[in-house]
Amino acid sequence: MTTDQKRFLDEWISFLKIPSVSADNAYKKDVEIAAQWVKDALKNAGCPQTEIIKTSGHPIVYGECLVDSNYPTVLVYGHYDVQPPDPIDLWESPPFEPVIKTTSLHPQGAVFARGACDDKGQVFMHIKALEVMLSQGPLKCNIKFMIEGEEEVGSDNLEDFVKANKEKLKCDIILISDTGMISQKQPSISTGLRGLSYMEVTITGPNRDLHSGLYGGSVANPINVLCEMISKLHDENQRVTIPGFYDRVEELSQEERLEMAKAPFDLNDFKSSIGITDIRGESGYNNEERRTIRPTLDVNGIWGGYTGEGAKTVIASKAQAKISMRLVPDQEWNEISELFTEHFKSLAPKGVTVDVIKHHGGYAYVTPTETIGYKAAHYAYLDTFGIAPIPSRGGGSIPIVPMFEKELGVKSILMGFGLDSDAIHSPNEHFGLFNFFKGIETIPRFYEHYISLFKKKTTEFN
Repeated sequence: MTTDQKRFLDEWISFLKIPSVSADNAYKKDVEIAAQWVKDALKNAGCPQTEIIKTSGHPIVYGECLVDSNYPTVLVYGHYDVQPPDPIDLWESPPFEPVIKTTSLHPQGAVFARGACDDKGQVFMHIKALEVMLSQGPLKCNIKFMIEGEEEVGSDNLEDFVKANKEKLKCDIILISDTGMISQKQPSISTGLRGLSYMEVTITGPNRDLHSGLYGGSVANPINVLCEMISKLHDENQRVTIPGFYDRVEELSQEERLEMAKAPFDLNDFKSSIGITDIRGESGYNNEERRTIRPTLDVNGIWGGYTGEGAKTVIASKAQAKISMRLVPDQEWNEISELFTEHFKSLAPKGVTVDVIKHHGGYAYVTPTETIGYKAAHYAYLDTFGIAPIPSRGGGSIPIVPMFEKELGVKSILMGFGLDSDAIHSPNEHFGLFNFFKGIETIPRFYEHYISLFKKKTTEFN
């Protein structure tokens, strides 16, 4: 490890120590500290103009390196907020006390901490890539940074900021590293993201918790009812039962599905990596199709009644669940949210009331592969990995990406360096040192190729 790499690693670890959990107001001050940390990191890397922009929620960090109005402009987007660390007891080391461990997939080591990959590690790659490029000479491209603190809670205030600052954010392309790649030997470029509709439901029965001996068998138990209602959200073929759910779903052609299947995938490795013996999903589609090009519905959390140590024989007054639906083109997330609400309420028996809250959502996104931005990313990976990247649809959601295109009129390129095994959103999240440093090496190559292709396109146009 070089002196610079050691310094980069130390700085990254200090970033990860900040518990910037956007979902919990108890961490509000820590989120503000993380925003200041990012601002300082940008300035120290050589970004001359940096600022923290307040919103009605968590702040946005903005920076810009403007060198020539005739040069192309790249807007780098990322987020410094992280998922809650719960459940804490499943972490092998404290989530905000980063440690480096070697694993079979990461013989060079990986940093274990909340946010290591999603998205602090990948955001920091871009900041250090800027530092590397400036150390090699003047920039040949204008670069802007927009690093937010609310991505993990739906980016509630980002759209208003973008709409109010279109001139400030004017660019030719948006560069994002908040996705992954197939493996350390086979890079890939994410060409699609699923949309999202995130809901919360509450089933209410009696006006208080009841003694299950005195009242059991005579009243509707909200927990039992909730479980019954959830079980009716899928049929025997694991298709979502919400009327109208599939009406707008984009169906890929057989040729497109065959092209997707060329990506290397080992089902046994997949099952082994997450400790399962078999897979389950919508009939008629293979495992990778189910988690990329098909819509889904999953319960993300469920609670009610007594869950403490020992026994307490009660019928709970309330039962609650959080439910997310991953969506595909051309599903409209607000429409899906309304369809869910109507259908879920229709499943309730007499004796209970149902409340449904729509938290947040976003649209699916597909990146074209013929743009100069995509080609620049392709050549950059080819340079540093020695093998051409494979275009790959992703299963996750970044709701603001289609919003960027709508409001700013530009495409986004998703250059991720994470792996499926990095346990993002889970205990023991980590990011490999190989991936981290390879990102810092690859990102400057993107700029080189993008500038070259941009000049060529401009020359041809003129």
